Amino acid sequence: MNAAMSAIEAHRILDNADLLFTAEQVTAALRRVASELNITYSGRYPLVLSVMGGAVVFTGQILPLLAFPLEFDIIQVSRYGAHTSGQALQWRVEPRAKIEGRDVLVLDDILDEGVTLAAIRDLVLSRHPASCRFAVFADKEIGRPKPIHADFTGLTLPDRFVFGFGMDVKEAWRNLPAIYAVKD
Repeated sequence: MNAAMSAIEAHRILDNADLLFTAEQVTAALRRVASELNITYSGRYPLVLSVMGGAVVFTGQILPLLAFPLEFDIIQVSRYGAHTSGQALQWRVEPRAKIEGRDVLVLDDILDEGVTLAAIRDLVLSRHPASCRFAVFADKEIGRPKPIHADFTGLTLPDRFVFGFGMDVKEAWRNLPAIYAVKD
């Protein structure tokens, strides 16, 4: 396993990064997605699955904006870890809640290549939900087809390595309220 980067290295990455979306733009996108979810799930009682750890910020900020009852659970699968490119899929936590017959809403930070969300979709569908939808805070334009598409999207990002608002760069900066891209 790689050693954690130092605070100096983390600050160097941020200082050299390009700001893509301000905190205000992030908040506006978050509120728009919440509004769309409130319309879709009005009168329903879905199971909301949050993909940890990237979706922790998106989930924590969107849940209080939702005006419908929900059951909450987590799922954890990773392809990145301390790397900046996808590695082998690693399942860490599967949903504990009953999925069969439920409306399921999966929340994730970013739809990048779609491999992780497609695997989550396959897992959820194998448990026979009434419906399964995906809300991602960000969808990255990668210039090629993806195996899955989000039903709800906050922002569309360029094909760059991004961080902030739950997305990390070498395990750092998930806590930023804005979205940045590593310099090319």
